Amino acid sequence: MAMLDSATEHTIANPNNLPLETDFALNPADNQTGYRSFKAGSFEFRRDEYFAHITYPKGSHMLPADVFLRALMRDVAWGFFYGTVNFDPVFGTTNYYGEVEMFVGSTNEAYRAAGRDHIERFKSDELMRIFKEMIGDWTNDGYDPFAAPMETGEPWGSKNGNNDDAVGRKRVTAKRMVSLPGDTPVRTDENGFPVNRMFSDVPQDEPVVEAEPGFEHEVGGFNLFAYLSRSDVTWNPSVCSVVRESLFCPTSEEFILPVEHGNDRVEWFVQLSDEITWQVKDKDTGRPRANVRCKAGDVSCMPADIRHQGFSSKRSMLLVWENGSPKIPDLVRKGEAPVVPVTF
Repeated sequence: MAMLDSATEHTIANPNNLPLETDFALNPADNQTGYRSFKAGSFEFRRDEYFAHITYPKGSHMLPADVFLRALMRDVAWGFFYGTVNFDPVFGTTNYYGEVEMFVGSTNEAYRAAGRDHIERFKSDELMRIFKEMIGDWTNDGYDPFAAPMETGEPWGSKNGNNDDAVGRKRVTAKRMVSLPGDTPVRTDENGFPVNRMFSDVPQDEPVVEAEPGFEHEVGGFNLFAYLSRSDVTWNPSVCSVVRESLFCPTSEEFILPVEHGNDRVEWFVQLSDEITWQVKDKDTGRPRANVRCKAGDVSCMPADIRHQGFSSKRSMLLVWENGSPKIPDLVRKGEAPVVPVTF
């Protein structure tokens, strides 16, 4: 689950033929709650002690503050991610790599049937600016929207400081592979990554690599289990190895994936430890399609026409394989690429 660099993308698809919205606003802090409100196009966002409120031309929508912040944090950190990020069954964003659509109800058949769905399109960098301001202002001191619930403070209440270190984290995006000279380093106590409480039994020994002279910068290795045992976040895949457009993106998972991710390409999951239950729904309607329980050693594929959300009772390790080709989403939309890896 890696992020594409929009600057390297090809022609931006616009299947809904929407004009670009250019109206943005950062409003002053509310006198009662202390939180600022925000405007992007005709969408307006405000929060109170418990809820995030979204108004749009056809109505309004409300999410618990913790649900909204955890989802918003992933949308910000992932650069709107691959495909669709559903904050819940109603509100979300769809990435077109350089531009992004924000919607209410467009992936919910009940909203569409009632004519309550609404979509607007933005330049990615302009909407991202608003989203970053929002996550910074709405995240209070002591609360980390990247952390498991038992590892952080509470998101509730009036405005109380901030947690810029948490919401400003930089995702790991190795250029070739973690541990290679000049690339992302392994995690250690010394560089601020202690072993997580759930992974105290994971061996921390590293492989011994003896490269032939002249190949020191070309050959390397690291203990992936030890690396993941020191992850300080959940549901935040890191790009740990890259071979052309093939990306290995491992992550540690605890509690609930904060979004329902609607794929725009086939996505592979390898369960490295413990267990995750996936709720799989139709991408366009939200209708349930399957429950998949993955135990250590299981391999599963998420098709390009679904959305999925994971549940992990114990912190687990997951390896996500992504094909980062920028051509795939358009090929899938045109029916020129399959939505499943194999047809039986």
